[in-house]
Amino acid sequence: MKYLTTLASALGLMASVSAVPIEERDDVQTVHLTFHGGPAQYTMAIPADGTVYPTNNDLSINLIEAPDYNAFSQCKFQTLNQVALASSISPGGVNQILVGPPSPVTGVSCQGMCVHTYGECFRNGQYVGPCCSGFCAANRCRPWVNPS
Repeated sequence: MKYLTTLASALGLMASVSAVPIEERDDVQTVHLTFHGGPAQYTMAIPADGTVYPTNNDLSINLIEAPDYNAFSQCKFQTLNQVALASSISPGGVNQILVGPPSPVTGVSCQGMCVHTYGECFRNGQYVGPCCSGFCAANRCRPWVNPS
């Protein structure tokens, strides 16, 4: 009986240790977005803290670029009209969000973190997070386009 109590305590301690996050973060990731409407564009840099940030711009947007964040999955875009959003990748390997039909984006909120290119998306067999701009292969975030 004493052996089972000791074993149960040890297993409980091991379970609590494995539940500890791999990396503690106090800082919030910054999201850089470029909004395109025909030949015009504007940029925003916002924290990924879940807060809705107004764009203060009435340009009708048809394309949003997110070079350093997984914006299609981790951001919400408020628009004046109902639109469809589609994920795309530029020929240079930059994350893009296609907006159709074009509409002014009135606000944006992003939440969470992502792993930058060549960062570890898996560490010691545990998932760290989604890749910001690319895909996870061999425990590292790889770019969509092979650098030349």
